[in-house]
Amino acid sequence: MKSRTVIIVLFLSIILIFTALYIIRVFNSREIDDVSPAVPCSEEILMKSDILWIVPIFENVSITDYPEWCEYILSFNKSLGLHGVYHTFEEFDYDREVSYLNLGADYFEKCFGFKPNLFKPPHLALSEKNKNIIEKQVYMVKGKFNQ
Repeated sequence: MKSRTVIIVLFLSIILIFTALYIIRVFNSREIDDVSPAVPCSEEILMKSDILWIVPIFENVSITDYPEWCEYILSFNKSLGLHGVYHTFEEFDYDREVSYLNLGADYFEKCFGFKPNLFKPPHLALSEKNKNIIEKQVYMVKGKFNQ
């Protein structure tokens, strides 16, 4: 009898967890990472997303070299955020200076005409020092929960 109760409790717990995850997924914003002229992405996916995370320099391709792409991305009227500078592995897990962050923000501003106010580190790797630097630059840092 006890094993049956354990199985029922386990089954109900699993259903509760999946239900909670589904509700979080439905009501959370939809986001797409790694948006860059160097990364192909369908218009359908861009349209479904609420936030587009822009990589200003990806594989040595700068978003400022593609003004038509910048206008195309702006035409979606989505929230845009800065997704690193070069999008290298654990890019912001290593201590960076404000000038490094500003490099990405400057490219972003040249492309879209405004400074970013959202930041999401590539691969979600972010040291405490870098988090403090980013927050002092008036960025809201998005973390692991939205993945």
